[in-house]
Amino acid sequence: MPSIFSRIISGEIPCYKVAENEHCFAFLDINPLVKGHTLVVPKKEIDYIFDIDDALLGELMAFSKKVARAIEKVVPCHRIGVSVVGLEVPHAHIHLIPLVSGINDMNFSNPKLKLTKEEFEDIAARIRQAME
Repeated sequence: MPSIFSRIISGEIPCYKVAENEHCFAFLDINPLVKGHTLVVPKKEIDYIFDIDDALLGELMAFSKKVARAIEKVVPCHRIGVSVVGLEVPHAHIHLIPLVSGINDMNFSNPKLKLTKEEFEDIAARIRQAME
């Protein structure tokens, strides 16, 4: 059975897409720690990030860097934090989290933000525009 991320990539489940290329896909986390919290995944469903072949892993990181730079242009923050936990969905994914108030912004036990559809759409659109 495909992971929820594979279903998002295929368009079966809607998302707030930020960017994609032939091998990678980025979309806003719907339970964000801070505004702009983005997930970057390989399109190929691989559970564990260190099982990804070196070429795709390099591409995934380079793609994440481009997305992070775009987020920095949109969300006022000190920098973008990167986290790979990978326990909640069996599809490798990278969390890009704007550090607005510091390292505590990456604490996954913090309450998640509740954003409106319009807020998600606005943030995603601005990040997409910053990628151009």
